[in-house]
Amino acid sequence: MWRPPLMLNLKISAAVLALTAFSLAGAAGQNLDVMSGGKAYQSYLSAPEGTQKKPAVILIHSFNGLEQGYKDLTDEMAAAGYVTLALGWQTFEKQPSDDTVKALIEDGLKVMAGRSDVDMNRVGLTGFCAGGRYTMLFLPQMPQFKSGVAWYGFPDMGGTATQPKTPAELIGQLERPLLILHGSKDQPSPVASIYEYAKKLDAAGKNFKLVVYQGAPHGFLLKDSKIDDSYSSKDGRRAMLNYFSDTLK
Repeated sequence: MWRPPLMLNLKISAAVLALTAFSLAGAAGQNLDVMSGGKAYQSYLSAPEGTQKKPAVILIHSFNGLEQGYKDLTDEMAAAGYVTLALGWQTFEKQPSDDTVKALIEDGLKVMAGRSDVDMNRVGLTGFCAGGRYTMLFLPQMPQFKSGVAWYGFPDMGGTATQPKTPAELIGQLERPLLILHGSKDQPSPVASIYEYAKKLDAAGKNFKLVVYQGAPHGFLLKDSKIDDSYSSKDGRRAMLNYFSDTLK
């Protein structure tokens, strides 16, 4: 069976280390209600200073909610030059339907479009855990996004009344570049399923990149609701920013 190489680069660059000490001067974060379906979803937005148009990112948190670490990451991304909106998709339900989440993302895009500092031709999507699945699922369906980064997602989750489609079923519709970040010790989403998803992406000629962190578990971005100091968390954040820098031009 085909297997991509594991990425294990122990030479941590100064840029990676700097992520943990990002100066948030020039980035203003705030809690924000995003209206969708007549409801106010408790979300978080952070933006760089300045009125010039900038690239933007919609962030979809994990199944564990909009933890402080995701707000801190939103601030980090703003400090790196991206207007970033973390959508609180679990404000009313632990597991809303895919249609509900898609509508919320569309309304989040409307929030971005209403800002004078966002270039709507340079918008990316990223998500973690369940949010990684949403990234895999909605990137093929929503042409508003120019690229996506899926952290430890679930390519084969679906087939229910509220989640009718799996991301793997929509590979044929994928037209945007996708970065996949995963850990080799992920138990909820075994890396074998990611290898199979990558194999299907490759066979379909899709533009994707897969990074597997040897020994990393599921949810390696955070630890105790805060951004972890591990190599996989640092390098994953660097890889995401570099990917968006390359694809949101």
